[in-house]
Amino acid sequence: MGKFDVVIVGSGLGGLLCGYILGKAGYKVIILEKNNQTGGCLQTFYHAKEKFDTGMHYIGSAAPGQVMNRFFNYFSLLDDVKLRKLDENAFDIFSINNKHYKYAMGFDRYVEGLVADFPSERQNIEKYVEKINMIASQSPLYNLEEVNNHVFLNIESVKSSVNEFVESITDNPELRNVLVGNLPLYAGIADVTPLYIHALINKFYIQSSYRIVGGSDSIVKSLEKSIKSFGGEIYSNAEVVEFICDTEKVVSVSLKNGELIEGKNFISNIHPYAIVNKLHTPLIRRAYKQRITQLSNTISNFTVYIKFKPKTVKYLNSNFYYYAKDVWGCENYNEENWPLNYLFMHQAPVDGSDYAASAILIGYMHIDDVKQWKDTYINMRGENYQQFKQQKSKILLNSLEKSFPGIQSKIESYTSSTPLTYRDYTATKDGSMYGVLRDKNFPMQTLVSQRTRIPNLFMTGQNINSHGILGVTIGAIITCSEFLDINKIINDIKKA
Repeated sequence: MGKFDVVIVGSGLGGLLCGYILGKAGYKVIILEKNNQTGGCLQTFYHAKEKFDTGMHYIGSAAPGQVMNRFFNYFSLLDDVKLRKLDENAFDIFSINNKHYKYAMGFDRYVEGLVADFPSERQNIEKYVEKINMIASQSPLYNLEEVNNHVFLNIESVKSSVNEFVESITDNPELRNVLVGNLPLYAGIADVTPLYIHALINKFYIQSSYRIVGGSDSIVKSLEKSIKSFGGEIYSNAEVVEFICDTEKVVSVSLKNGELIEGKNFISNIHPYAIVNKLHTPLIRRAYKQRITQLSNTISNFTVYIKFKPKTVKYLNSNFYYYAKDVWGCENYNEENWPLNYLFMHQAPVDGSDYAASAILIGYMHIDDVKQWKDTYINMRGENYQQFKQQKSKILLNSLEKSFPGIQSKIESYTSSTPLTYRDYTATKDGSMYGVLRDKNFPMQTLVSQRTRIPNLFMTGQNINSHGILGVTIGAIITCSEFLDINKIINDIKKA
């Protein structure tokens, strides 16, 4: 194959975006993916002839002129990826302790929507909006502004927690719950999750929210087409088992089939825990390896993928979040009260129909719930595992039935996935939804830099900067700034 300028391990969104940026700049790039399907959390699959997304369910700030739209334009995605705007008056609906609330799109509409439910709280709701906008505005890459130093986030918002902030906004416990209603988008934990994660995600979605029509793999296919047009190479079923180093740097990676891929530089788009376990070199100090392997990760999930009987369920152009009682603490369930929360989303009809063909139902689940099968692999876990999945699917669907009476009678078929499924398809430690858990109490210890202790090995993906399509895009730019001037990348995006 020859020697590559950049060898990228892992074909998730971060790896593909780095491949695009660097390939466009003239670097000879190769991307290696261990699975049959590329795309990481953008992978899709078919059940009963319906295509289902596995990780990327909806995106924000994609209206013309907004930041995600500008990124899509730069990455040549606008022609290939079809989007459908969610309900402007209720893109998110929250059922909290048997009462319903809505998030409306656009900050003025968002405020008025919440004021309708909390008329005496207008001043506090406006203060909340002002604060999250202020935090977001202080993050230059999120606003495509020139970077004059390597501080990409508001420092105070890194050191304070989401719940501390919300408690400072209002004394109303009901409103506090609503303001953090989309907590599953980052699996937040009280007194741990930093404020900046909440602020950036909420601004991102309140500005505008869209579903991807026809599968999130359309992003993968478009990026792969562009990378190959730049001369890049992409291989699936190419599992990297080791990063091979000399006395100074990484010189190659070895594949499971024994092949060696040589490179000048290397970018890892896999979980940091997986990277250090593929490095056997004194260049990585024991203390660094221990810190990475001991990092806590966000919770995983149990997901039911539902196919409806034809034309029986009206398409719900909103995301529905359910909480049995409080928004915080849903990760602290037990076998008797699971699930304490779930997220229910219809998939946008490809034909523009008024009826939904399919939906996704997601509940929190710890890896320990499936620990008896932890040493098994996909489709080889036995009858007991299948019974476990069936039991949990029924419980989750019964919970859904309470909010949508009669919906189970309209289901033609369904399948499900556990934390082990997520672990095996995305190579994320313990099947974590969002990778490393950021902790405001230990901001530096839980920060994962794009730089490693090896000078030509870098990281990208949801563990760098932040998760989600916007966080990973920003992280890819930060990683590529090790090769290119960061302001040149920003200016190229703005020019596009």
